[in-house]
Amino acid sequence: MLRKILIVGAGQAGLQLALGLQARGYEVTVMSDRTPDEIRAGDVMSTQCMFGTALGHERALGLDLWDATAPRVEGVGVSVAGPDGTRAVDWLGRLDAYGQSVDQRIKMAEWLDLFVARGGGLVVHPVAVSDIEWYGGNFDLVLLAAGKGPLAGMFDRDSLRSPYERPMRSLAVAYVHGLAPRPDRDTGAVQCNLIPGVGELFVIPALTLSGPCDILFFEGVPGGPLDVFQGIRSPQGRLNLTLSLMRQYVPWEYERTTTGVELTDSGATLCGRYAPTVRRPVAQLECGAPVLGVADVVVANDPITGQGSNNAARCAAIYLSAIEERGERPFDRAWMEATFEAYWSSVAPATKWTNAMLSPPPPHVLDLIAAAQSRQPIADRFANGFDEPADFEHWFFDPTKAATYVTTLDGNDA
Repeated sequence: MLRKILIVGAGQAGLQLALGLQARGYEVTVMSDRTPDEIRAGDVMSTQCMFGTALGHERALGLDLWDATAPRVEGVGVSVAGPDGTRAVDWLGRLDAYGQSVDQRIKMAEWLDLFVARGGGLVVHPVAVSDIEWYGGNFDLVLLAAGKGPLAGMFDRDSLRSPYERPMRSLAVAYVHGLAPRPDRDTGAVQCNLIPGVGELFVIPALTLSGPCDILFFEGVPGGPLDVFQGIRSPQGRLNLTLSLMRQYVPWEYERTTTGVELTDSGATLCGRYAPTVRRPVAQLECGAPVLGVADVVVANDPITGQGSNNAARCAAIYLSAIEERGERPFDRAWMEATFEAYWSSVAPATKWTNAMLSPPPPHVLDLIAAAQSRQPIADRFANGFDEPADFEHWFFDPTKAATYVTTLDGNDA
């Protein structure tokens, strides 16, 4: 019997899962608050950078539609601002497998068009809990993949897995054309600029509606000097403030803007903040039907480590496999909780790493970051942790393990 599945939300996880289920013969309906054209014409939604494992999940479903056109991210650079405004640390770690960043306005609109062209059901409507109640009883499985929006409030916060109750960073994003390449880099890289006690600036090569671009992404410690974007509605005003802050705190990056940068389009900026939160995976409708939360609905990390879209791709792949393995058996609460736990085991390392990076680094981490400047294996291992955060458990968090790792490198160099 053809099983009917409802997915509320048309983001990375929701559409990747919808297209995967559709390819396996399920009858899938997606609820979205916007049409594909409205998504294309809207504001940027994220600062995504997807690494090798996540891109592999897309590739397995034939959804890597921008592999030939999106800039390749082949490394992760780290710079640390010194007290005198220069770089106290500056190095580049090489990725084993390239990453890519595609503006989600492009990706989600194209995937949604593809889903409809393949016969998928699309309901375009601002979704409230009452809508899910009305639709939910007609489906074998209801999945909520509506990101960090108000519908996530259907799911209770898991206090044991959520160490923060408030936002830990203020976020400001601008997609730009005209940023000069770093003269000392022969490869595309995500650049992480760390400003101790103040926040971070990330520079991400990406593909947007008008072609290749760069994403300028400030994360500011709340109440600090980067937490100043509230109330600025003008996109150009946001860019001007971004450039001013770059000139003050990361002048080496500001130098890349002096040839003239401009916003990629009128929707190229994004500001906001949210508390990193893990939620319980199952909500229950008044009709008694359970709803399973997907990706950011149940595990919303701060974007400081760039794990959001990567976690979403992992979630979609894990849920797809679990749904297929379920066969004709009911998608009950026990199955939903077990499916989420499989997802949690995959992304718990990313959550631990992300939460750790939101706090002032302990001395051994500062030592590792400094040591990476003269020891390329440390730089490369840190870079590849963006793809496989579980590796950090073996060398990064614990000072004894960190010391053992560095000692091993010293022995190999001898």
